[in-house]
Amino acid sequence: MGRGIVALTLLACLWPVSASAGTVRQVPHGMEVTTDAGERVRVLAYADGTFRVTVADDPSTAPPSLMVVHEADGEPAFKSDGRTASLTTPQARALVGLSDGRLQVYNAAGETLLDEYAPARKLEPVTLEGQPWLATRVQFNRGTDEGLYGLGQHQNRQMNYNGEDVELAQHNMAIAVPYLLSTKGYGILWDNASITRVGDPEPYGKLRADRIERPPVDDPGPNFEPWVPGWEAEYFLGDRLVTRRFEETIDYQYIRDQARWPEEAKAATVAATTGQNTQGNAAQTQRVVWSGSFTPEASGKHKFRLYSSSYAKVFADGHEVLSRWRQNWNPWYHNFDLDLQAGKPVNLRVEWEPNQGYIALFHADPLPPEDRHSVSFASEAGKTIDYYVVPGGSMDALVAGYRRLTGKAPMMPRWAYGFWQSRQRYETQEQLLGVLRRYREARIPIDAMVQDWFYWPEDQWGSHAFDPKRFPDPEALVEQVHDLDARIMISVWPKFYPDTANGRELAARNLLYRRPLEAGQKDWVGPGYLNTFYDPYTPEARAIYFRQMREALVDKGFDAWWMDATEPDWHSNLSVEERAFQMTSPATGIPGAAIFNSYPLSHAEGVAEGLRAARPDQRPFILTRSGFGGIQRASAALWSGDVAARWDDLRDQVSAGANLSISGIPNWTHDIGGFALEDRFSKEQPDALPEWRELYLRWFQFGAFSPLFRSHGEYPFRETPTIARDDPAMLEGLTYYHRLRYRLLPYIYTLAAGTWFEDGTLMRPLVMDFASDRRVWNLDDEYLFGPALLVAPVSEFAARERKVYLPDGADWFDAASGQRLAGGQEVVATAPRERMPLFVKAGSIVPLGRDVQWTGEDPQGPLTVHVFPGADGAFSLYEDQGEDLGYAREEFARIRFAWDDAARKLTIGTRAGSFPGMAGIRRIGVVVHGDRQGGAVFDREPGRWVEYDGKAVELAF
Repeated sequence: MGRGIVALTLLACLWPVSASAGTVRQVPHGMEVTTDAGERVRVLAYADGTFRVTVADDPSTAPPSLMVVHEADGEPAFKSDGRTASLTTPQARALVGLSDGRLQVYNAAGETLLDEYAPARKLEPVTLEGQPWLATRVQFNRGTDEGLYGLGQHQNRQMNYNGEDVELAQHNMAIAVPYLLSTKGYGILWDNASITRVGDPEPYGKLRADRIERPPVDDPGPNFEPWVPGWEAEYFLGDRLVTRRFEETIDYQYIRDQARWPEEAKAATVAATTGQNTQGNAAQTQRVVWSGSFTPEASGKHKFRLYSSSYAKVFADGHEVLSRWRQNWNPWYHNFDLDLQAGKPVNLRVEWEPNQGYIALFHADPLPPEDRHSVSFASEAGKTIDYYVVPGGSMDALVAGYRRLTGKAPMMPRWAYGFWQSRQRYETQEQLLGVLRRYREARIPIDAMVQDWFYWPEDQWGSHAFDPKRFPDPEALVEQVHDLDARIMISVWPKFYPDTANGRELAARNLLYRRPLEAGQKDWVGPGYLNTFYDPYTPEARAIYFRQMREALVDKGFDAWWMDATEPDWHSNLSVEERAFQMTSPATGIPGAAIFNSYPLSHAEGVAEGLRAARPDQRPFILTRSGFGGIQRASAALWSGDVAARWDDLRDQVSAGANLSISGIPNWTHDIGGFALEDRFSKEQPDALPEWRELYLRWFQFGAFSPLFRSHGEYPFRETPTIARDDPAMLEGLTYYHRLRYRLLPYIYTLAAGTWFEDGTLMRPLVMDFASDRRVWNLDDEYLFGPALLVAPVSEFAARERKVYLPDGADWFDAASGQRLAGGQEVVATAPRERMPLFVKAGSIVPLGRDVQWTGEDPQGPLTVHVFPGADGAFSLYEDQGEDLGYAREEFARIRFAWDDAARKLTIGTRAGSFPGMAGIRRIGVVVHGDRQGGAVFDREPGRWVEYDGKAVELAF
């Protein structure tokens, strides 16, 4: 090439390329297109093939990301032909139209991953707290049939989001993680912390029923209205109709809306926040019935959301379409759809027993099919459009790409994968110790006890101090728990009473939110106390918070940290607008609406950084109720919030946990049995207790195959020796799953290590491993626990069997009978009350340990390796010290097991690596399962044993 040609090539890289349709210039790691409309679309490449896309008048105005911790580092090939410009990496290619900025992304094989619909792109100015911000939107792949997953935790039984709407807004039971994964082979990380809508970009509106014509009157008068609002509302106290009126919408959604309640219906109700009679006399059952018709203007699937607490039912043309209960202080949404025809009215009826609860009915018209089935993100506030496109050939690769951007998931301590017992709440330290002793006396395995909130003196929330009357010696409490071979987690909130010493210290530096105090909001403790939260958005605030926590709690030796109400939830049932207003950061001035979803990330990162400094060779463990993109790097596990103890809520946990897990956050748990119970499950109504016990038992079975195994909730008490004391069969069933969980620890802990070493996922929606089987895409009540175990929870009362779909592409062993079944079929699995259907994939190798009482008991004892023939298989057993950071220093050992199905040969490979205290010799037994062997597979004893000294061994069967 001549020198002049080289010079011209360099100039082309440094200066804009003029064209009739926009311009483009190269920038470090990428390119920037300026469209005809003056928008600038910057695309940056990463070495792994990820692209960052930023759209704005000036992409450099994009603020530093809270989620993403890695900068662009790719060296893509750049090309422009005057109409388009492209960046190409070995993994993917991004193409941008110069005229309109339309983005298209292709994989290495040239297949389309994303195709933007440029007319939908939006950068609309909005004003927040007097500051300029932008409402944003993008849309891709109109009319797509791909499967879509992730987005955090949402409890509306949505598995595949194609055709669904999801609002990303933190709540007690909703976790916003703006990462969406597709069966086409890409993920999108939407870098925006405001409320974001995936699917329909518009918020649903409150449903207005058809107006009702008044009967004619003889003398109507000048103010007579011939029409009235469409909902006829009837208010009852007991069976007595106390008032009837017409209402525009069904709308008692928030505290402020209670002012519209009719005076006649107020007498003798039970308050939603206190549970006490508001008039001091005998409580009456309160009911409201709304009736109305709705005539749609468009045909198709109409979407509805009922926001409610207490008992609520919805009927359409006389057919029940929804029936739910939720505790009054924690209302949330339930979705339902109706296929309606334009011009044909549907009669709707809503029945509600409020007791001063909350309710509102929302609706959205059908979207055009090409929009209903598309990939759309719309956010309320940002400085730019900013998102990342992650290519990958599998769902696991997409999870790995997310973690490369937002941070790896550090290993949790081994004991975290044992059983956790909690209660709302242990009132004294002796009460907690007594429960732990009962487990040890009954020889039921357990590893962790949990001290929930309110161990402090009543008027000192935020002091992190212990009430000396109830917890006279917290150091001794920790020591005695440790002496009983267990660990203890303690609840620590970001909430403060302003007159505590800790609150005053933070307030003096403008690090407490003032607006909740100015609003005069009081909590539910005693007479009610003014309260607020700290502002975690500065390093100074996070450092002060952790120092206060360290001095009061960390230095006493507690092992784990339960960070509650991290949405933040400082006052239940405020409107979203009020929450956003009060969340405006006093330290930074950033409006609350712009950072609505990010509080739990900043808070958890501050605590994790403090723990790592205070205990430099100990793995932190944080359990937080809310999360955001990147929360996994803060050594944080998440749980599903204060869910209700209902069968529907049990089933909702499956899709909630599976989608949160595939979002890149591997450690998740839930309150076994549901947190809050209906009155009908109280001890005063013993006829209902058999159902409650069965619900708890079914939930417990599911919990044993969740990433973290944890029981928690309100009365009745959940401790295994207590809840099953009058039911020997239930005690056997619960104890069976305690022990099976502990026997499975070699398998589970290896999966846990895989979340760090291979960016793995413990709780796996079926689509992760069987994406080619379209029947699994929408399954919301089955999942894989690791690569081997197919879990099918039972979520119907009195069910003693259930249908289970076995994915195509593998054979399956029924864990209860040992029977081998072909994949690609639906089977009816037996499900006695004390057992849950479980299947093992052919070709799996599942190592089990012996029956122990805690995870630290003989962790390198005898192994039983279960081999399930039908395909070649492998499993790389992982072992380490269990608590320190040796895993990051390569202080661990691996033993690889490989099964050759044709030769019926198991190879135990040479041990790789070592760690302090590693046993030199292991006794390993082998069980090879077959078609004609009956009984529970994991109860079978080994037919052969070997003394393994680290050298390779081959065994033929």
